Amino acid sequence: MTAAQTSGAFPLQPLQPDPSLAIEKYRRHAAGYDASAQRTMPLRRRVVALLGLAPGDTVLDVACGTGLSLPLLREAVGPSGRVIGVEVSPEMIVLARERAAAAGWDNVSLVQAPMEQADPGAPLDAILFNYTHDVLQSPPALERIFARARPRARVAVAGIKHPSRWLFPLRLYRVLKARPYVTTLDGLDEPWRLLQAYVPDLRIEPVLFGTNYLARGTVHPAALPG
Repeated sequence: MTAAQTSGAFPLQPLQPDPSLAIEKYRRHAAGYDASAQRTMPLRRRVVALLGLAPGDTVLDVACGTGLSLPLLREAVGPSGRVIGVEVSPEMIVLARERAAAAGWDNVSLVQAPMEQADPGAPLDAILFNYTHDVLQSPPALERIFARARPRARVAVAGIKHPSRWLFPLRLYRVLKARPYVTTLDGLDEPWRLLQAYVPDLRIEPVLFGTNYLARGTVHPAALPG
């Protein structure tokens, strides 16, 4: 088996996420990203609500992009809480920093790094994965994240997935729509499979005809390092 594999009947793609390729892809997307993401804003609001955030919580926004989730997270945790965003793309995180600076948020921290190398820097009460397929397919990235998670930290996910194999046209649609934004198509049948090692009570809800999903659960103490 080589690094380039097929995903079902679809063209060759790397099996492992590639942060360098992600930087290249999002260099092209950054300027128009906020406009293109408007169609998924209702799901973004739903997934943030699934975290059940409270004032004073510390929440990690995984692959925070241009910071579209930051206002929702900051409103939920209040001035006594903390929002930490990690993003691999220099162009995307510049826009997130501009958003935070314009709002005057002094409790929002933004880190530009691959998630495999980033340190959130604080114990986490909640973790948001909003359209972060590459991170969910990276065991080192997940290990890095959950090294900082508190026992019973809340986790919420919105993401892409394959619909049923009987719905081939929708599976093709899913691949075509995903390719510009992800560096691997591996795992699209069960994108949450690696996450379940840390969040065994993960509850999954297919949405948008099974081409996307929402999920939530809590970190199991036995899954944490030490």
